[in-house]
Amino acid sequence: MIDDKKNPTANDPHPGDITRRDFAALLVGAGIAATVSSSSTAAAEVGIELVETDVEIKTPDGTCDAAFFHPKSNPKSAAKSDSYPGVLIWPDAFGLRPSFRTIGRNLASEGYSVLVPNPFYRVSKAPFTDASKFNFQNPDDMAKIRPLMASVNAPGNAEKDAVAYVAFLDAQKEVNKAKKIGTQGYCMGGALVVRTAATVPDRIGAGASFHGGGLVTDKPDSPHLLAPKIKARMYIGIAANDDAKQPDAKDKLRDAFAAARVVAEIEVYPAQHGWCIPDMPMRDGAPIYDRVQAERAWAKLVALYRAALA
Repeated sequence: MIDDKKNPTANDPHPGDITRRDFAALLVGAGIAATVSSSSTAAAEVGIELVETDVEIKTPDGTCDAAFFHPKSNPKSAAKSDSYPGVLIWPDAFGLRPSFRTIGRNLASEGYSVLVPNPFYRVSKAPFTDASKFNFQNPDDMAKIRPLMASVNAPGNAEKDAVAYVAFLDAQKEVNKAKKIGTQGYCMGGALVVRTAATVPDRIGAGASFHGGGLVTDKPDSPHLLAPKIKARMYIGIAANDDAKQPDAKDKLRDAFAAARVVAEIEVYPAQHGWCIPDMPMRDGAPIYDRVQAERAWAKLVALYRAALA
């Protein structure tokens, strides 16, 4: 079933299958090491105390630095509320940085155990650059992020990473393994969400892409062609200016999901590419971040997870 909604337009850097045996081996043998810099912070606005931990995750290609967030356990609670559905967040082209740690904390305060990896660990540890000062028209700035993006987008890399990250989540006592895992991604992370849902279909119950790049291409490995492998409920939020550049992408996504019987909702937002992330740079003298539309997208995300990860 597809719910395809269209909204008014406003004014880019945006394989191989993993067998169940491979996944089981990684799940059992994944080397998981949490650093000693674990900190507890209070989510005062919602009255939930959170734990934020810097972790390292061993993958087939090295060691990924990441951040792990979850509500703090309550030893006095009679109810078993110390484990929560897991969520994997794929950052945009600027990687793991303070703005994505905030997203991780906010989601954890909703009752989830959240992993935000550095998708570019093959190149360097995070963070990499100040997104707010980035200029997409500056060749030097673009030259900094292209190798980073290439490192995770190389054939097979995202799939290997997805298996390792899901294995990490499933190995944590704060993750309820009886519930499905959710995954969300922004900009380049949107395509990584689709690849994750197709790579680990028995664990991923929901996937959300916000201003995702490269979801539909003319190549044989285009993410939208993975729809038959997906079992998750999907949400695709498209920026108006991305839709203007590729108006048929939403239709191809809709058709692919419908043919595969994947429950999906597709919407075009009256906002620019990058609208969900507060530290996006200015464009033409105006901010890319759109608080109203970002809050609307967040409400859609939370509703998706509550419906699909219950």
